[in-house]
Amino acid sequence: MALSVPAIMKTTAARLSALYFLLFALCAVLLVFYMTSLSASMLTGQTQDTINDEIIGLASAYKKGGLPLLVRVVENRSRQPGANLYLIADTNGQILTGNVQALEPGVIDTEGWTTEPFSYKRFGEGELDRLRSGASDQTTSPSTGDNAVQAEGEKGHNAIALVLRLPNQMILLVGRDLGEPERFRAVIRRSLMLALGMMGLGGLLIWFFVGRAALKRIDSVSEASRRIMGGDLSGRLPVTGTGDEFDRLSENLNSMLARIATLNEGLKQVSDNIAHDLKTPLTRLRNRAEATLSGKQKTSDYRQALEGTIAESDQLIKTFNAILMISRLEAGYSSEHTNRVDLAAAVRDVVELYEPVAEEAGVSLDAEVNGAFAVDGNRELIGQALSNIVDNAIKYSTDSTSKPAVRVALERTHGEIRLSVADNGQGIPDDADRARATERFVRLEKSRSQPGSGLGLSLAKAVMTFHYGRLDLLPGNPGLSVVMSFPTREDH
Repeated sequence: MALSVPAIMKTTAARLSALYFLLFALCAVLLVFYMTSLSASMLTGQTQDTINDEIIGLASAYKKGGLPLLVRVVENRSRQPGANLYLIADTNGQILTGNVQALEPGVIDTEGWTTEPFSYKRFGEGELDRLRSGASDQTTSPSTGDNAVQAEGEKGHNAIALVLRLPNQMILLVGRDLGEPERFRAVIRRSLMLALGMMGLGGLLIWFFVGRAALKRIDSVSEASRRIMGGDLSGRLPVTGTGDEFDRLSENLNSMLARIATLNEGLKQVSDNIAHDLKTPLTRLRNRAEATLSGKQKTSDYRQALEGTIAESDQLIKTFNAILMISRLEAGYSSEHTNRVDLAAAVRDVVELYEPVAEEAGVSLDAEVNGAFAVDGNRELIGQALSNIVDNAIKYSTDSTSKPAVRVALERTHGEIRLSVADNGQGIPDDADRARATERFVRLEKSRSQPGSGLGLSLAKAVMTFHYGRLDLLPGNPGLSVVMSFPTREDH
């Protein structure tokens, strides 16, 4: 989805990029001015040191040989190549010797360092320019006034100098050309500006490619969110597999959506199951009451009908309680407290409770518990889940071709504590049927003749989910083995 410039600037990524770019540009400009001024001051200081060294040398020559020796030294040094300037003028400012042809007016009027850089022309530059341009061969006056007029009309060099008056009131000027420092400063300025431009261009390119990619991913997330808000809970946020922040956020949101979809599906199943599976007992209650009221009945008949209604109502209440318990556990919320549970003691209590039931049904019930096994959980929930499993095992082992038997075992394996209940009945040979057996109100064809609501294994599965474990239905060859796997404290 293409975005206009105003729309792009409304995004957080674009605003942050613009702020960072402005901050970087400001810092870069300040760095340019700081570096250029620092380099200029350093070069100016070096220039002044060089001039001072020249003054010391000339002063030594003046002390040794007076003005004649000073003039010879200045003439000798003026002929040498370099950036130093030398000039000796009389008291009226008339240039007598040196390598300076013209100066700005007023440069040699004040003794000491020049306050500002001044323009000048070296000796012979004007004549060379005229020869190159084909101008007239008019000679240049040596006076500073005529040369000053010429210097103002033409572009000259810039320099700084130290002006001294000799004891005979003649003027000595020693200076240094600023062309090299200015060129150096210009090079630094151009380099920094070029670096600024390259970094700014690089920042724009990075924003264009990386920022646009991030905006596209945000757009895809927004599009998927709109579909989900439209009612399509099967939709998921895109994951590119790069493992960055967007992928981690999408994975967490996808997990949340999967959890919401599971809860919604469970709520839908509860509603459908209540509508279908609870319709039969309610209809049976109504028919019993209607049959009792029709015609004349004895007192014992009314009592029997009421007792049956109470029993049927108790069963309905148990079913509703089981549904509520399953829903609460699957949602991850329970008011039940957890602590360390001794699984071995819980197994012995359940086996002792169901021994009379197994003996009455002709089923052998054994427990194999060696050692101590403890997990973090709720003893009542674990006991209820184990009771449902043992009760199912006793009921469905009676159709065994050999002597019916149920065996409860507790063992530690592969970092888990496994509590298994195995019978030698016909079991559930089909894998799809074993997967469906843990759903609510699901009763397979072979179990239609047995009493029950189809919630026992569903409740056991919810209890194991609450304890961060799992419930597995495995073929027993013969029979069925129901395994409750608990994580150890380290895994949990």
